[in-house]
Amino acid sequence: MDTGNPMRSIELALVSGKREPHLTDTSSDASKLVGMIIDGDFTGVLQSQFAKILFVRPESLGIVAQKGTEYLLNVPVAPSSDHAEAEMSLLTIGVAFLHCFLQENWTGPDLQLDPSDLFFSSPTENPSNDGATSTLNILALRELAYRGEPAYHLAKKAVFLRLSQIIFAQPFPHLITVPWWNLRATKIHTQILDEPVAPPSSVFNLLDELLSELGSEDGLRDLRGTIILERGLLYHILGNDREASLHFVQAAGIFGLQYLLTGALGKRTKFQQNDLSQLVLLAQGRLRLGENPIEFKDERSNFPATIPMNDDTLLEHTEFTSSQRKSDLGDGLLDYINPSSQPSLHPLDQSVLLAMCLNVHNTQPHHGLTTEQMSPYVERILTHPRNWSVYTMALLLRSRLEGTRTRTIERSTLQLQALIDQMPTSDSPVSERLLYIHSIPLPSKWQLDREMAIRYLSLGVVRSAMDIFERLEMWEEVVKCWQSMERPENGISIVHDLLHGRKEESETVLSRAKSRSRSRRAAMDTAREAKLWCLLGDLEPEYCYSHYTHAWEVSQDKSGRAARSLGGYHFARNEFSSAIEWLKKAVAINPLLSRTWFILGCACLREEQWADARDAFARCVTIDEDDGESWSNLASVYLRMGATGQLLEIADTDDRYPKEVPFPEMSLRSDRIPFENKMMAFRALKQGLKFSWENWRMWQNYMVVCMDVGELAEAARAVGRIVEERSEKEGDSAVDVDVLDRLVDGIVRPDANKNCEDAGAPDGVEMYNPNEGKALLPRVSDLFTRTILPRISSSPRIFQAYARLLTYQNRWGDALEAHISAYRCGTGTDDSVTTDMDRWREGVVEVEELVDIMRNLGPRVGSQDDHSKMTFESDGKKINWRFQARTIVRGFMGRTKAYFEEEPEWGRLQSLLDELKG
Repeated sequence: MDTGNPMRSIELALVSGKREPHLTDTSSDASKLVGMIIDGDFTGVLQSQFAKILFVRPESLGIVAQKGTEYLLNVPVAPSSDHAEAEMSLLTIGVAFLHCFLQENWTGPDLQLDPSDLFFSSPTENPSNDGATSTLNILALRELAYRGEPAYHLAKKAVFLRLSQIIFAQPFPHLITVPWWNLRATKIHTQILDEPVAPPSSVFNLLDELLSELGSEDGLRDLRGTIILERGLLYHILGNDREASLHFVQAAGIFGLQYLLTGALGKRTKFQQNDLSQLVLLAQGRLRLGENPIEFKDERSNFPATIPMNDDTLLEHTEFTSSQRKSDLGDGLLDYINPSSQPSLHPLDQSVLLAMCLNVHNTQPHHGLTTEQMSPYVERILTHPRNWSVYTMALLLRSRLEGTRTRTIERSTLQLQALIDQMPTSDSPVSERLLYIHSIPLPSKWQLDREMAIRYLSLGVVRSAMDIFERLEMWEEVVKCWQSMERPENGISIVHDLLHGRKEESETVLSRAKSRSRSRRAAMDTAREAKLWCLLGDLEPEYCYSHYTHAWEVSQDKSGRAARSLGGYHFARNEFSSAIEWLKKAVAINPLLSRTWFILGCACLREEQWADARDAFARCVTIDEDDGESWSNLASVYLRMGATGQLLEIADTDDRYPKEVPFPEMSLRSDRIPFENKMMAFRALKQGLKFSWENWRMWQNYMVVCMDVGELAEAARAVGRIVEERSEKEGDSAVDVDVLDRLVDGIVRPDANKNCEDAGAPDGVEMYNPNEGKALLPRVSDLFTRTILPRISSSPRIFQAYARLLTYQNRWGDALEAHISAYRCGTGTDDSVTTDMDRWREGVVEVEELVDIMRNLGPRVGSQDDHSKMTFESDGKKINWRFQARTIVRGFMGRTKAYFEEEPEWGRLQSLLDELKG
């Protein structure tokens, strides 16, 4: 890349936000404008001579309302002798608009520039500048609504964001960083929508071209890493946590950041006597050109106020007592970092750690361990503040983490309030606040206020929370507050007043002339009005269908919320065909909501539209990988559809599984299902069980599929999990004895190891298939000894299967004992043999079979080939197997003699007893 090009250097300086020496060496208009952007003088940029040429002076607001906000800009710029400089000046104007919006709604302090000042210069053009600004804001918010999702209606000076989008959408053939600015504008736009909506794929694709343009020069590492980081943050906002995590790790590698989450000895409480291992994040970044670590001091005069802990037990910070950490893990430079005195990190490195911290929260379940993992990331950043925005984000994350603990919730709430209060102040320059704003997930001002209201709700202060929600005009939350106070009629009244124009929506409107209030309802954004109708439908179930339908009509067929509500309405009434129609419209408008895809998949299942169901559940698990139920349903679809996507007619030959399991009740020999589908189902269930570990129904389905595809080792694991979950309540029925017999068959059959030998194995090394023979033996043996037998001891088939396994191992004594245990659990020892003829005859057969087994195994007990852990001994002498067999036969005959002595089978028992006596 030609960094010697003056215009290219100016362009890179604008995107990095740092003043370079060459900006003072040139007198071009573009370089002056870029210098003003870096210094935070956005008003000067928008009032420059170039901006005056660019802006259109409309005759009236009516023209702008008719033609849209794009009418305010005279783009594309007229041809100039230097096209690159003209494009650079236009890009600078777009950046100024974007940063004005961020300053007003994100970082503060309040911007002393009104949009009407730029386009209406005299009172004769527009008598009321407040009215002009309000009208422009309403028009911009209407245009910012995307795919049926409304933009937050109280966002201030939204016209600035809209104008920046218009400028970034223009062609810039001489500049390369416009896609980057478009990414930043898209990220901000996504954050002001009620629900995140996927942007066009070009937003991501064009960045690849920019990365290739930047090349591999060492001086541009921070720029390349920042692109990756910001793209990962957009994935994070869209809910794609896996892709976000990959980008954060890649950005850390490009920045040269080394980090390790490990342990070090230290104390966390004031009364702790012994040093215990404490979780700590060791991190060290590379030294940038021109940086001097000695200059990085902990000077917090211009940083947000940090609320002290003031707790009688917890320390303010963990006190690490180990001066140095030396490990044998080969962690390089991290081996020599002192946990209590780590080097300062560059703000970009801190931004990566903040992003990783958020990703820990999103990709793991909500429990205490998550908080413990996130806290070291935050503490590592708070130790060395380097930038106002980055430090603010770290304090916010600490406040969130401490909001769930009794000892820290007070500081958490006070810290959050302090962050809200410091936004309008001028404790730090605008240039510092906006320098890294695109590299951190800092929420907007209204989102911070919303967090405070939610914090009040968690503390039970409902009225204070509702006051904040009413000020923010977040009516869904207001309605929930009224419902929690058992006054739902107040919430319904609020929504009715809003929809019929009887309630103004903001305090600023209340201060205006009454003559303007009658136009408020007409000016309401159609997307917001549709959302209010849907909210009213949720509150009034008896009229919900008409409210949802009206919302769809008001939005001109663009409201994803209305389509989702109508789909749910039909689904709840088993009208699956209509539900599919509406849900498909909903996912076409906003494809990022996994719950909508899930309901669509369930509706397609009911209508036997297998291909559509498969696609729907596949989208569910793509959006939310942790959705175990979607993985299970996806497997069910694979096993119901053939290679062509049509339904397979599978007879329900097995009634062992509960009817409510959303899974095909097929036998283990469902040969009509394509093997590829079975393997897809196997992989889907295996993935889903990572997130539904305690769902025994999924384990049961997984067991069936594993047996069908030959994954016997996994089937044994599934049997064990089912027994662990169900044995306490279900007893013997928790074990699928058919599966257990097949597992044992996979080991003991003669050809089990015949085809397992790996021809490519080294000489003298035997390789076995893990799903049969010797390789499967440890898994199944452990299943019996550790899981089944300690919990279940009354099933003859389980003991018989175990006996076959022991016989395979030449454990004759243990095998004989297992057979005897099977007999004791069987018919022969049951009281019914004395009253039921059929049961008695079954008992006779069991006695005969047990004697045959004892006749075969008895002589082997105690032999050199017997690997039993137990032996049949009494006073050091081996017990005669004939004596034991004779005792069993006598016992059975004695119990049943009075009832069945005249039966023909009695003679067989007598002959057997005589034989044993001889």
